[in-house]
Amino acid sequence: MIRKLMEHKNNTVRLTRAFFLILLGVFCIGSLTFNAYAKQPNVIVILVDDQGYGDLAAHGNPWLKTPAMDELYHSSLRFTDFHVDPTCSPSRAALMTGKYSTKVGVWLTYAGREHLKRNEKTMADVFKSNGYSTAIFGKWHLGENYPFRPMDRGFDESLIHGGGSITETPDTFGNDYYDDIYKRNGKAEQVSGYATDVWFKETQSFIQRQGDKPFFVYLPLNAAHSPLTVPEKYAKPYQNKAGIPARRANFYGMLANIDENLANLRKTLKQQGIADNTILLFLNDNGTGHGVKLAAKNGQGNTKDGWAIDGYNAGMRGRKSSVYDGGHRSFLFMHWPNGGLDKGRDFPHLTAHFDLLPSLIEMCGLALPEPINFDGISLLPYIQTEKQKQKQYPDRTIVVHHQGRRSVKNTHLQKYKDYVVMTEQWRLVGKELYAIKTDPAQAFNLAHKYPKVVKQLSAEYENWWQSVEFADDKPEPIVLNPRKQHTLVITTQNLQGMQRAHYSQFDNRAGKLATDGYTHIYNDIRGKYKITLRRWPRELDLAINAKGEDFKLDPTKHDAFYPFHQYKNKALQLSKARLKIGKFDETKPVKANDTEIVFKAFIPAGEFTIQTWFYTKDNQQTSAYYTYIEPDL
Repeated sequence: MIRKLMEHKNNTVRLTRAFFLILLGVFCIGSLTFNAYAKQPNVIVILVDDQGYGDLAAHGNPWLKTPAMDELYHSSLRFTDFHVDPTCSPSRAALMTGKYSTKVGVWLTYAGREHLKRNEKTMADVFKSNGYSTAIFGKWHLGENYPFRPMDRGFDESLIHGGGSITETPDTFGNDYYDDIYKRNGKAEQVSGYATDVWFKETQSFIQRQGDKPFFVYLPLNAAHSPLTVPEKYAKPYQNKAGIPARRANFYGMLANIDENLANLRKTLKQQGIADNTILLFLNDNGTGHGVKLAAKNGQGNTKDGWAIDGYNAGMRGRKSSVYDGGHRSFLFMHWPNGGLDKGRDFPHLTAHFDLLPSLIEMCGLALPEPINFDGISLLPYIQTEKQKQKQYPDRTIVVHHQGRRSVKNTHLQKYKDYVVMTEQWRLVGKELYAIKTDPAQAFNLAHKYPKVVKQLSAEYENWWQSVEFADDKPEPIVLNPRKQHTLVITTQNLQGMQRAHYSQFDNRAGKLATDGYTHIYNDIRGKYKITLRRWPRELDLAINAKGEDFKLDPTKHDAFYPFHQYKNKALQLSKARLKIGKFDETKPVKANDTEIVFKAFIPAGEFTIQTWFYTKDNQQTSAYYTYIEPDL
């Protein structure tokens, strides 16, 4: 009942605001006290990867030094009950669309389930349609091919790495955070410098080129996601320190580097004279990746859901990929001097990542290109700087779930898998109930004491599930359209149907077999295509049965503890290659010096499943590690 009343109220409010903005063509609301400003505010959204709520000094971490983050903390509106998804791509999808990630097709970080549905409008689409310059620098992680790339989703300018972290399968082979090859607007470009430094420098350069035109910059960092690779000077202050395991020194070093870059970015904003009229949002995408070591209570259960036995987790239970608060409670700092948001204060109410897009639309006075049925709400009416103008915050119920799995034989949603139903007072984690205000560590299950609350929140989950279940759960296909993308690239990370997903380039280096993999494509333009199967990517130009060079590990630069680095390259003795797409099914031999096997096929318009095979001499099978599809001109 609560959920239905809230949905009716929120839908009414959303539609009223949306049509009001569209009809009046409002260009700027100005400050939170509704003083008019001549120029729309700029917006920068900084999303840090795998930094948890407890991984900054301002939240009580006793080891970390984060002066720039602390300064932002002390001069921002701080959302203290703000939530994201427990992993990367889902959080990004909800942030970009203002909707539950599941509704927009994203609930894994691979196997095509990171593809943001083709018809969804993104934050960049909305800003661009309102005359803003739009850019992304860093980690996109919502699709590698058309129509999922940033350049297809409203971004004027993009410079991104592939996949969910540098060294993942879709990333340029051999990237190691230093002087890498990234994709600028879809084309490979060699850059100079350490990855995080590159993203911030590109952001500063973009800002300096805008002049008087308002801009929206999405700055999703790959740090501090593994591999924990950082120049030694940043990790060194944390090495050989009591309470800091060796690998965590690298994690803290990555955060120290981010902190330094944040300070430089804010200095640039001041130098450009735009700091006061820039909305700066700083948040993380999920719980900590490496800030704590957890142990299950009484030695039972999954340690990702446990309590800290070393490190700092701000008193919470769980970490990344957990549906306890440590897995999805995020910090959010909102700084905007012209809007009155330059004094440190807390906003304690239940909020989530999908609230940011509707909030920014209202804060910046944006018109929607078409009405959007957001799951989030605009927070503007509730964060007024003048008490008499603040509206009473509504009772809300928000659901977080985690559908993660390494087997991708079944890539459909699973009901009752790892979920929490949240109100400001309660957390229903499966069948466990916690009073979050008095028990933030989620140590005392009160389900037996409050069965009516369990029943009510369970009903909320059933209603929520019905709303996402009847959203289209079909995998979103990669679209073959040479006018938009000349060469479509499928890696083993894109494949569905495998017992274990190929996530990293090190899986490929080690020659792990990718059995039973397939992917969905939709062909926009019928015609003859060349489909190329490779063991190694084109950038290496290696023979199919070659071994290739092992990864060169430099302990002063790289994460020496990353287990994949222990994998050595392996030569596979492959004898045949096979391609099946629609009715086309052909096998060719692999000769001694072949670098690739090329097939030519007429592909009609429509949706197809594409499947590839390499066969070893003893008849073992693996999917092609890299498949390239381009027009046969």
